[in-house]
Amino acid sequence: MLHRKKERFYHGRHAHPFRNLCLSLLVFFCICGLFFSGISHMSAQAVQEQKSSLENALWRGVTQYYTLEGRYPETLQELKDTCGIQYDTTLFFVDYQIAGANILPDITVIERQEARK
Repeated sequence: MLHRKKERFYHGRHAHPFRNLCLSLLVFFCICGLFFSGISHMSAQAVQEQKSSLENALWRGVTQYYTLEGRYPETLQELKDTCGIQYDTTLFFVDYQIAGANILPDITVIERQEARK
């Protein structure tokens, strides 16, 4: 009678331990992949927000400089020194082109590709 009770919950052959290990590893690597994918996406999003913030700070600085001085800054360094703008030069390249004292400069912020690697 005792032997029949054990068989009542038996549903076929026993699972092979190697199969369980492979399944566990597969689930583990899927979870790790999703985790690192999420971290990478959040990092890229943070860099885009930094770039947007830098562009806004540069344009505010140019406007403020023009308001105080009556002309636009001649160089990017002059703008940075006067307005206290700081940024990570290894992460972003700022192209500052001035056409004249009373003409709005062309400011372009470019994310450096080598900084992402």
